[in-house]
Amino acid sequence: MSSILIYSVFFAIGCIFGSFIMSLVWRIYTKQFSCTTRSVCTNCAVRISWYHNIPIMSFLLLRGACHMCKKPISSYYIMTEIVAGLLLVLLALVHTVPLVGVTIVFVRDVIILFFLLFVFIYDARYMQIITGATIIPAMVLFLASLYFGWHAWQSMVLAALVGGGFFLIQYLISKGKWIGGGDIRLGVFMGVILGWPNILCALFLAYISGALIGVLCIILRKKQLASEIAFGTYLAAATAVTLFWGEQIIQWYISLL
Repeated sequence: MSSILIYSVFFAIGCIFGSFIMSLVWRIYTKQFSCTTRSVCTNCAVRISWYHNIPIMSFLLLRGACHMCKKPISSYYIMTEIVAGLLLVLLALVHTVPLVGVTIVFVRDVIILFFLLFVFIYDARYMQIITGATIIPAMVLFLASLYFGWHAWQSMVLAALVGGGFFLIQYLISKGKWIGGGDIRLGVFMGVILGWPNILCALFLAYISGALIGVLCIILRKKQLASEIAFGTYLAAATAVTLFWGEQIIQWYISLL
């Protein structure tokens, strides 16, 4: 099988994952989670036929609107599908899947990105980070890392304490005004994913990107200085970047000193 075909397959699978993530986000938020019920339009609640639920294609063919009520479908859907597809292709490139095949580390990174993308979308839409998307996968990943030898337990524990403790201090000082409890839990998850000292790189990237985008939004008058921001989105994105390029970023920074 040619590399182009392999990457195309991974893109299609990623788009399916993205569609599932968006469905999961809506179902959990509306407390309508069920493994047996089919997807419905979020406006008119009419069941969506399988041929109207094909990632990307259905959105384009329906021109971004429900086939029944004709109300617009959120662009979050097609954007998430495309991003998820591209992320899976990126993973395949990083892990050279066409040459070495699917490995356990590749599967691990797919699962990590799945949860990070879920956190990103859920926080972006509803300004909330749910416990099930952080603490539970953190515990499972911690045990898996010990079993497969991905990180030493000392590295994960120290990074989790730094990640979670960093936000816990801010939470206590501000009495919950600066940081929410979800950010603390996400900090712990980040620590387990990245280990020490890569957690520092992720925190640095999150705050720098958050500051830059925040200033840009103020300049464009899309936000005021006192506006709340979904900081979990920056943390999730920074974790993904650090997962792949954290070592290189740290080495580059050290070389500047």
